[in-house]
Parts: sequence; C-alpha cells; structure tokens
Amino acid sequence: MRGMHLRCGLLASVLLASLLQGCTLSRAHIRQADAIVLASVDHQTTCDRADHCATPSPLLDAASQALADSTPAEPEHVVTLLDDSEAALVARINLIRAARQSIDVQTYIWDEDDTGQFVLNELIAAARRGIHVRILADQLFSFGDPALLERLARVSPNFQIRLYNPTFQNAHTPPLEFAAGVLCCFLKFNQRMHNKLLLVDNSIGITGGRNYQDRYFNWDSDFNYLDRDVMVGGPAAREMADSFNLFWNHRRSVPLTHLRDVNRLIRNDPSPPSWPAPHYAYPGRVADAQDEAEDPEWLAQHLVDTSLHTSKVEFFSDRPAKTEQPLKRDAHEFTTHLMHLVSGAQHEVVLQTPYLVMSRRARNIFKNLHREASPPQIIVSTNSLASTDAFAVYAVSYKHRKSYITQYGFDIYEMKPHAELAADAYLQANVDDEEEDDEMPPTPGLSGAARRKRFPGTDRRPGLFGSNGRRNRPAPLRSAGRRFGLHAKSLVVDDSLAMVGSHNFDPRSDHYNTEEGVIIYDQRFATQLRASILEATSPQNAWVIAERKPTIPILGDISRAIADVSAQLPLFDIWPFRYATSYEIKPGCGPLRPTDPDFSRCYTSVGDFPDVAISPKLLYTRLITAFGAGWQGVL
Repeated sequence: MRGMHLRCGLLASVLLASLLQGCTLSRAHIRQADAIVLASVDHQTTCDRADHCATPSPLLDAASQALADSTPAEPEHVVTLLDDSEAALVARINLIRAARQSIDVQTYIWDEDDTGQFVLNELIAAARRGIHVRILADQLFSFGDPALLERLARVSPNFQIRLYNPTFQNAHTPPLEFAAGVLCCFLKFNQRMHNKLLLVDNSIGITGGRNYQDRYFNWDSDFNYLDRDVMVGGPAAREMADSFNLFWNHRRSVPLTHLRDVNRLIRNDPSPPSWPAPHYAYPGRVADAQDEAEDPEWLAQHLVDTSLHTSKVEFFSDRPAKTEQPLKRDAHEFTTHLMHLVSGAQHEVVLQTPYLVMSRRARNIFKNLHREASPPQIIVSTNSLASTDAFAVYAVSYKHRKSYITQYGFDIYEMKPHAELAADAYLQANVDDEEEDDEMPPTPGLSGAARRKRFPGTDRRPGLFGSNGRRNRPAPLRSAGRRFGLHAKSLVVDDSLAMVGSHNFDPRSDHYNTEEGVIIYDQRFATQLRASILEATSPQNAWVIAERKPTIPILGDISRAIADVSAQLPLFDIWPFRYATSYEIKPGCGPLRPTDPDFSRCYTSVGDFPDVAISPKLLYTRLITAFGAGWQGVL
C-alpha cells in the first residue's frame, strides 16, 4: 500500500512538473504566431465613412450630451436601471452598433450559446466597420475552445482578445489540468477577474451582474437568472476606461498568441477559412433583438424614458493587484468603499446577493449596526437551495442562519425556483410581436400591444466550433416547470444611495476576485432599485427565513441547545434541526416581518429546503454544512 502511495505521488509530481515546464512559450514561437496572424488577418471592411457607419443611438447621444454639460465641479450623468433582461441585451446591441471609435468588454463568463455568439458577431461586425474592439475575459469560464480563439485572432485587425489569468498559459483547462492547478498553484488559480463591463467610446458603460451566456438574458429553456445591470453615461465612463486599461495592460492579461494551445493551432494553420455566418439555435429571438436595437419607439419606451439625469455617480473597481497581493489595501478600493457605505447606515439596508456568505469584515459591520440603540432594518434577498446552482455556497449560508438573524438582525428572503417575477421576465425575453404572426393565439394574461408568442430557449448544445457550453445544474425539485435563480448584486442604503455591480458581498468577492460597480447618489434611483429588490422578497417570489417554533416544548428546547452547539463546530455539525427554517404565507394574510407578533398566525413552516427533491446534491449540502465551514472563502 505504501508503495502504491509513493507511485501515485511520483506520478502527480511528474505531471505537475511537466505542466509547469511547458507553461511558457518560447519567444520564437510567439514571434512566429504573431507573424502568421499579421499575414493572414482578415482585412474585410464594410464601411469607408468617417463615422464608421454608426447607427443612431439615443443612449449614446444622451451620454455625449451629459459629458458636454459636465464640469469638474458639477458632473452630469444619465443612468438607467437594467432590470429587464431583454432591455439589457438590446441596450448592448444598440451601443455596439452606435460606436464611433471604440468598444471595450470585460467579463467573467463568455459562452458559445446563442447569447455569446450573438454579441460576438455584433462585435466582429463593429470591428469590420472600423471600430477598435477589445475583449478581456477571465480564462477559466470563457472561450474554452482554442479553435474558436485561433479564428478570432485573425478575424479583423481591429479586433483583440486577451484572457485573464490563464491556467498553465492555456485557453482550455481540461479536468486534469484543473486538478493540477489546484494542487500546484492554488492561490493564483483561485483568484479570478469577476468584473463585467461594456464601454462604448469612453462615454457610456454597462456594468452589473450579467455575463455572456443564455441564462443571464432569459434565453435558456431550463434555468435562468434574475439579474441586474446599470447603464451610465457621463464622466464616470472615463473612470471605467481607466479601470479597463489597467486590467488590459496587466501581465495577467494574456494575448492569444501567448497561449500555448492557441499558439500551436495558429502555427499549424497559416491560412484559416473565413469567419462563418451566424448560426443560432433560435434565430427568431435574435432577429427580434436586432430589430428592437434600431427601433426608436422601443428604445424610448424601454430605455430612454426610464433613464434619470443626475449628478454624483462613482465607478469603483478593485485593482488587478488584488489578485496578487490580497492584503494590499489600495487593491481593494471597491470592496473597502462598499463596507464604508454599509457601516454608515442609519435606518435601512436593502441587500440583494445570490450568495449569503459574509466575510469577517462584513460580519463585524452588521454586528455593530445591530448593537446600536436604534439599529437599522437589514433586508436581504438571496437564493434558496431550490433556486441556486451553487449548492455548496448555500450550505455554508445555511450553517450560519442563526447568526444572521440574532447577531446581525437580518430579515432573510430566499427566492422560489418558480418566482412569478422571474417567470414574467422570461416571457418578455422570448417573444415576438403578435403583429408579425396574426395566426398565433394570444398568450394568456396578456392583451393589446403586449400580446406575444414565445420562443423556446436552449439547453446544453454544441458551441460555434463544436465545444459544449458550461452549465452548473441546480438540485432537482419536487415540482415541475422552468426554473430561476437570483444573480443580481445590489445595495440600497437609507433610500439615498444605491450600488449595482459584480460584488457578491461574500469572502470571495472581498479577498479573491476583482470586482467593480457603480454607486449612484440619487434618491430617485435608490427608490427604483429598492422597489425592484423588495419585489423579489414578496410572498409570490420568496420564502421567509425565521425562527423555528418548537412543537414539543421540552424536546424542542433540547434540540435547539444541541443545534447551537453543533453550529459552532467547524467539523461534525450534523444536527439536522436548525434554529431557523423557511416559511410560506397563508391565504388571506398580508406580508409580515418575522418579528411581528402575528407572524406565527399568518405563516406556516415549509421545511429547511422547500421543493428540493431527495438527491445527491441535497446530501452534499448537508455534508458541506457539516464539514465545509473552513472553505467558505474558496466556495
């Protein structure tokens, strides 16, 4: 047995050594690939006009006007809350088509499904009309097909892609290399660029929670996210440009010819075929989004009319150094500022996060707020086990429920997997105007201009060059139907300021990932955002987490005492009856806080994991609760 362990250890050492030795490309191979790209790049152009054939855009026009009206002492901004996934996608397409100079995109995930291909093709079209396009994507979950990147390296001289923090200097990370990355260089491997940004002409930008994958825009037939972005035009866009350039020029941002697998393909293929025509699983909804992106009436109704003109807007971003020196204070600029805002709350904090796992600093802030003579109300909208696709993270949140309620004063609302709010958003994102097909019957519950027909979404399917998209699968349910999870990351403090960004308010966002977001000091915007978050906490959309009421007094008290001891254990926290559980409102009652005297009369317990079927993931959740507390920063 000992000899077998030695052989396994030797094999692992040899594997790691071979991977590490092959991480760095020779300069000769890089120069050769660069020369091939230069000689074979597609010089196709579609426009010879000075404005690069930009289409009209009221969004870009409003941003340009805000910049023109701004002074250092009195900045002007135009801001738009992008709750609706259809509007969020259409805004991106409109801005890409309207760009006159440059487009910069920064993202954590870029898949090869309909959404990923759609936006990618729009960016290539922009590059071919003369726009300078740069894409910076975190390597681990973006463009995992080296053949795709080999083609993109030569799609246009105006088009550039870099991957951030690639594992072993490869674009693709197979399971064996994933394991090797964890074993040999875990700190580097675990630190990711979680930023999301689309910036056009350094004048207007979109940031928030959405990545480029179907489920972020309600185009997946099985599981979609309720998410949120904000669009900002004005001086804050210049801060976005500065942040993007910092990341783009950082040594962890690797050009395609410096990636070993892409470099090899380029050197073996000096004359690749031209970029293929778009091929979508459901072209009808893509055509709808293209039409809406150039429809002045649609843009006015869904984007322009909902925009606000305001003054003080701040864009914050952690610096790339955060992933190299996690303890370096100035690298945590965005995280530090968020914590400062929360610590100053006077009467209310409304927080929405998909992962309710608090860092040590956040726990201390909320604990201090709860100890005040008149503590602010803390309303938290988050995922249930039935709605999340990150069950391991949920398990850690589940472990600490009592602390959240008793020590921090949280009112916790966990999203239902079939939330009405999310289902309505899905219908709007998968529709075609009824006027285009008079034979289609109207959708029940909709009338007039809102009558629509639905397009189905997509499941796992081959990507543009044959690779499969990455899909985390949530736990199986007892109920049937399309499912939704929460992915929005937002904060409202005292009805006066609001934040929309990529920060999950968890240890990973605090210490490992780089994050960014926009803070808007405008009561009108804060009111819009607060209403949006509170809608997700309403009874038709969420369960309430509250103290479990003992049914047998003495046994109940004993069980609670055992649960308290068990929850304090870093290992072997196995007692199944926790301090808090999930509650559903009874018919005829109105929403109440768990602290309301009538709560027990109007709410009934539905168990710790409502609607979740018995499955391996349910078992894993219990096991991680029992044994995984020390991994919460990694999870």
